[in-house]
Amino acid sequence: MPTLQKITPCLWFDDQAEEAVTFYAGIFKNSRVVTVSRYGEVGREVYGKTAGTVMAVAFELEGQAFSALNGGPAFTFNEAISFQVNCEAQEEVDYYWEKLSDRGDEQAQQCGWLKDKYGVSWQIIPVVLLDMLNDPDYEKSQRAMQAMLQMKKIDIDALERAYAGGSI
Repeated sequence: MPTLQKITPCLWFDDQAEEAVTFYAGIFKNSRVVTVSRYGEVGREVYGKTAGTVMAVAFELEGQAFSALNGGPAFTFNEAISFQVNCEAQEEVDYYWEKLSDRGDEQAQQCGWLKDKYGVSWQIIPVVLLDMLNDPDYEKSQRAMQAMLQMKKIDIDALERAYAGGSI
């Protein structure tokens, strides 16, 4: 039996857990489905799902363990929880932004944040942005912040220009 990660995020879906996991696994190269559990007859009066349908999917994205649960419509996702995808280059930012935002909520896109088609919030963040925002030179970090606040998807070149004192 594999060693369990100490803390595993669990994503609550109405009935799209397996579909969502397939979507995420198709985006993140280092991913895999670990197990798929199905509802049985016991407890049916509590959970209201047909025996044999997918209950939960244990999966990994980039080595991070997750669980996806088909728990019904009682709860939905909101921006209070999001997943950060740290990117080394613009090509990576563009790739994850395009894939994760496909059929997502365009109104929820700002400052590197997006909401995917399942309502899950993601932050597609170039690591250079974090360096800029944490720069001890207040003026430089504030220019980077101001530039970021004007973006939906982060544009590294525009950030670097603003950070250096130019226009975005």
